[in-house]
Amino acid sequence: MDRVTTYRALVKELLQCQAECMQRHPQAAIETELSFDEAHDNYLLLNVGWTKQGRMLVPALYIRLHNGKIWVENDWTEAGIVDALVERGVPTDDIVLAFHPPKTRSYTEFAVA
Repeated sequence: MDRVTTYRALVKELLQCQAECMQRHPQAAIETELSFDEAHDNYLLLNVGWTKQGRMLVPALYIRLHNGKIWVENDWTEAGIVDALVERGVPTDDIVLAFHPPKTRSYTEFAVA
């Protein structure tokens, strides 16, 4: 199995696990939705519903595979996905913290791009 195929399976597994955890502790009128676009390697975990303030559509996690690396575009989960990726054997130089500006990524232990 090549690296991208391995990363694709791992990302899907971790997002499914996170979705199950969120569904065990649901928020009133908020649904947890998963969206996997394997053709373009975009993986989303969304919170969708209504609050007192109005419509809620929040990407709790957004990950994409790009140039052979895992790009964490957005992560609003309590535990964070990055530690789980590293614990599962993904090298830190294969993880891009895309939610940080490119100029500051070099100050982390993760890939710049």
